[in-house]
Amino acid sequence: MKIGAPRESDPNENRVALVPESVERLVKAGHEIFIEEGAGTVAGFPDSAYAEVGAKTASAAEIAGTVDIFVHVQPPTSGEIGSLKKGSIVVSTMNARTDAKLVSSLASAGSTALAMELVPRIARAQRMDVLSSQASISGYKAALLAANSIGKYLPMMMTAAGTIPPAKVLVLGAGVAGLQAIATARRLGAVVEAFDVRAAAGEQVESLGATFIQPPASEDAEGAGGYAREQTGEQQAAQREFLKDHIAEADAVITTAAIPGRPAPLLITEDMVAVMRPGSIVIDLAAESGGNVAGTVAGEVIEKNGVAINGPINVPSSMPFHASQLYSRNVMALFDLIIDRKEGTLNLDFEDEVIDTMCVAHEGEARHGLGE
Repeated sequence: MKIGAPRESDPNENRVALVPESVERLVKAGHEIFIEEGAGTVAGFPDSAYAEVGAKTASAAEIAGTVDIFVHVQPPTSGEIGSLKKGSIVVSTMNARTDAKLVSSLASAGSTALAMELVPRIARAQRMDVLSSQASISGYKAALLAANSIGKYLPMMMTAAGTIPPAKVLVLGAGVAGLQAIATARRLGAVVEAFDVRAAAGEQVESLGATFIQPPASEDAEGAGGYAREQTGEQQAAQREFLKDHIAEADAVITTAAIPGRPAPLLITEDMVAVMRPGSIVIDLAAESGGNVAGTVAGEVIEKNGVAINGPINVPSSMPFHASQLYSRNVMALFDLIIDRKEGTLNLDFEDEVIDTMCVAHEGEARHGLGE
């Protein structure tokens, strides 16, 4: 089987979809692998590393028009879709819940499209879970961004001039990104508090040495798949009022609340920013989906009343080596499911929950009502 990964066309994307360790395994299994020249260079994987494990070099157009499986990190461009071999499989993140045009284009091209962000949250699909693998990187990097921005020590420091107290970090949302932000801030020596509407998150937060905070007598809001379910306006107002005092004491706030395929919930209003200390920082990891903080601008750092609000975009791409490695391993776990090991042929079983959920286009039709 022919499998290929071109260089990402988005200038802000530094990751590569397949790393040499994955290519080596695929070549040993008898597959023919094509990598565009320079595809992994920025991520730390030179062309020579691919050549050493048996990959062949080809242009993006050649890859699209030749391979049976086309692998990308970002959604394929219209040009790439137009070059795809009919009947090929496209594996990438696709923003399928919100980009109906892309899904329809892939269907019209006669491709089978597997959206990596739609991997169901079930135990046997964990190795394919791109959202989790990349969110872990985002949480780690958010803590570093905060540490680099507040102009203070994070740990307590005992010096000849006296003792410096540790910085206070507040993390809103204790999913994968939030837990990694908590763990990293704690390793750096900060005092950390964390909030989540899901009561079950409390044990995980406390296991990392942070303090779990929730309004008194608050209702557990865990929904399907372990995600938080949407809160009523009254519940949100009560949570914001509760959080205001904690935000006022924080040197850094990291927000991580996101709902796949929907705008991010607003966690911090303008009046909450107003009570923060001058010189403090907010890292809004939900900036690309609208932001958790009033006034967040995706891709920019703005200042309000002496408080910096950072809305970083595509955070995993800022750590492209490990982000690519993890993404590639997620893809390989999917290949284990859709490629027969003995025959080396495709095995798309739509009775399988994982394949059925991920597949958004097949045999000329958009699926799950996601196309135009």
